[in-house]
Amino acid sequence: MHVPLQLGDLAVTPRTVLFVSEFLSIGLGLVIAYIAFQGYRRNDSRPMLFIAVGFVLVTGLPAVFAGAFLAFAEVGELAAAAATQVSEIIGMLCIIYALRNGK
Repeated sequence: MHVPLQLGDLAVTPRTVLFVSEFLSIGLGLVIAYIAFQGYRRNDSRPMLFIAVGFVLVTGLPAVFAGAFLAFAEVGELAAAAATQVSEIIGMLCIIYALRNGK
């Protein structure tokens, strides 16, 4: 006889929505970075490389910093936030550089 697994109360909380949307944003950003990297390899287009690097810095690296903050208590919240901001700023500068100086 099979007993179905019970998942309990599956209420959708604002925290759950935020968690799912954060992972969706990270996933979409990394997909864009991958497509841009493919464009770089296919066409040897340096601006596409900067767009790929920019999206990784804007979406991927902040997720790593957030994970490090959660995994290691000795990493301060302020340090994780500062590293995230620096990564996002450098990523946006890479994207702006690619869009303004593309050939």
